[in-house]
Amino acid sequence: MDEVQQYEKYLRDHITELRGKKGVSEHRMSLELGKSGSYIRSITSGATMPSMKELFNIMVYFEVSPSEFFSGLKGGNTLRATLGEKLRELSDADLEKVSLFIDWITK
Repeated sequence: MDEVQQYEKYLRDHITELRGKKGVSEHRMSLELGKSGSYIRSITSGATMPSMKELFNIMVYFEVSPSEFFSGLKGGNTLRATLGEKLRELSDADLEKVSLFIDWITK
């Protein structure tokens, strides 16, 4: 598998993963993005790839930034990637505590 194919596979798999975490079907997600009911299925099956604009719309739908969306692409087992995943699971109150701790250790 060449590098471009790996990127495409990551994109398809990550959309499927995020959709599963959100608990929404491919059909529902497609409709909520203003597309035909089979739009997400066509991406996750490898039949098509989203345009950049549509990929950004997908990221907004999942409430993730581009850097968050692609954080697992390279070095997914690095400490930074692992911590990033854990941070995404924290509540806002816990994130504030982590932020205070980081401020304290970086002074």
